[in-house]
Amino acid sequence: MKAHTAYLWMNTSERYEIVNITDKVENELKKSGIKEGLCLVNAMHITASVFINDNERGLHKDYLKWLEKLAPYSKDGYNHNLTGEDNGDAHLKRTVMGREVVVAITNGKLDFGPWERIFYGEFDGLRKKRVLIKIIGE
Repeated sequence: MKAHTAYLWMNTSERYEIVNITDKVENELKKSGIKEGLCLVNAMHITASVFINDNERGLHKDYLKWLEKLAPYSKDGYNHNLTGEDNGDAHLKRTVMGREVVVAITNGKLDFGPWERIFYGEFDGLRKKRVLIKIIGE
C-alpha cells in the first residue's frame, strides 16, 4: 500500500468563511498516483472544519447564518472566553460542522455523489491554519 501526505495552509480574509478546496485535494490525488483507496481531509485546528456539500453560494450563506444562530459570536457569552480567547463560538461551530471527511478513490478520482465537493469552514479566521490531506491505497 502507498501513502501520500500533504498540507494545505489556509489564511482566510474573514473571521467566518467557507472555501472550496476540492481542486487542491484532487491535485494531491494526482501527485500521489493512487488509483484505488481512501482520501482523508482533516482540519488540523479546533476552530475550523472540513465538510462535504454542494458548491452553492446561497447554501454557504445559509450555513454561516444558521451557525451564528446556534452559537453566536460573543466576547462574554462563553466560559471558554474566560481564558483570554474570544472564540468560544468557533469551537462549537466546528463541532457541528465536523473535523474531517473521507472520500473513496476509484479509478484515480475522488468518488463523489452528485454535486458533492470538499470545503474548509473557517470560524476563527484571519490567521494561518493547516489542513491535512492523507491518501492511502494502490
